Amino acid sequence: MPLNVSLEEIYETYRMTEKEHFDIRAVTLGINLLPCTSDNFSQLCKRVEKKIFTTARQFVKRAEKMDARFGIPIINKRLTITPAALVLSGALTGAAAEDRKRVVDFAKLLDHCAQEVGVDFLGGFGALSEKGLTYADQTLIDAIPEALGSTEKICGFINLASSKAGINMRGVAKIGGIIRDLAFKSENAIGAAKFVVFANAVSDNPFMAGGFHGIQEADNVLNIGISGPGVVRRTVEAAPRDLPLDEIAEIIKKTAFKITRAGELVGQELARDLGVRFGSLDLSLAPTTAVGDSVGRILEAMGLERVGTHGSTAALALLTDAIKKGGLMASSHIGGLSGAFVPVSEDVGLSEAVKIGALTIDKLEAMTTVCSVGLDMIPVPGDTKTTTISAIIADELAIGMMNNKTTAVRLIPVPGKKAGEMVSWGGLLGEAYIVPLHQENSDYFIWRKGQIPAPVTSFRN
Repeated sequence: MPLNVSLEEIYETYRMTEKEHFDIRAVTLGINLLPCTSDNFSQLCKRVEKKIFTTARQFVKRAEKMDARFGIPIINKRLTITPAALVLSGALTGAAAEDRKRVVDFAKLLDHCAQEVGVDFLGGFGALSEKGLTYADQTLIDAIPEALGSTEKICGFINLASSKAGINMRGVAKIGGIIRDLAFKSENAIGAAKFVVFANAVSDNPFMAGGFHGIQEADNVLNIGISGPGVVRRTVEAAPRDLPLDEIAEIIKKTAFKITRAGELVGQELARDLGVRFGSLDLSLAPTTAVGDSVGRILEAMGLERVGTHGSTAALALLTDAIKKGGLMASSHIGGLSGAFVPVSEDVGLSEAVKIGALTIDKLEAMTTVCSVGLDMIPVPGDTKTTTISAIIADELAIGMMNNKTTAVRLIPVPGKKAGEMVSWGGLLGEAYIVPLHQENSDYFIWRKGQIPAPVTSFRN
């Protein structure tokens, strides 16, 4: 059904776009590759290439047409595919070295497809492994450093925990070394920015690096990721300093409603133009390096001297909940992650708080209990032990498992860098100071491997 949009709403959208950095952060076309599976690797690759080209060849052009039509910038055009371990499983022979090469070659094929259709990223190079690692999962994980390190546009993920299954600690123990190898095999550790570890991963996430096309989704689905921390920040800053917090929440809800309406219009029209199903609208405040486009600055506008100080978790809880409530009133398609992201390197407010010591790894972990993702884009010292990386991941997955929410980890061990030093990637990935970590080891805990059982709250059906 077409949306009824008033002239006043159009003007409001124009003002948000021109003055407050509002944009459509990502339009993401999901493609089901399960019909392409084959026990013949060459045949599989031909089918996948044909499917992607057939489905996505007009995608970027039509997204740009919507950008011009509505005047709302569409920053990224992306594809997601069925988790690659599922697509590849039938084409693996059981010969480890040969199969690892096939996985890397498959990543390079996907990268070529992404280049040809003109998208910014292709997500879904990963596995759903919360209850255990299949042979295909293990092979794909082993190939991650080379596969992501040798490609430009491919993003990977692995789901190692859920509230129903618990935490796959064997996978957690293994992934610490994989992340470090990936960081060391790529320039300035950038490869690790393209890989996410999840608990309770969602199948309709339009954001990278963790997006993938779930097996329960329709064949071709368009998911939209909208953003607008600059819009929300300006709204909160304009409020009187003595305005009660419940009224601040109402202001944020109304702002989220306006943002969602604009995103819904673009998403519905683009899906119709492409002839695919409109899936979900992810209303996430995703910060950028642009001045004022910061979630950290929103929390400070609520009354915190610096994000990371006492009260930061409560302020973030208010923000995340208000964003969700406002979005739900504006659209029946709210999905994905929806809430507020706290990626350290991409948010100037967060990065500056790390620099002065106001925001620590422990406070970041506490804030992930109420944000929409988790420990995101956090650079750590290059000499961090792999067991420490695994232990940080385990902590974050435990938060997701126990609270029945999606949590994710993007840690980036930067070779040659120590705590307090600066690392810069430029563009949307920004820059940040290396976050100090605890020095006490967690080795024996990680080496036990096994499975952390699901909590009793998971048995509700």
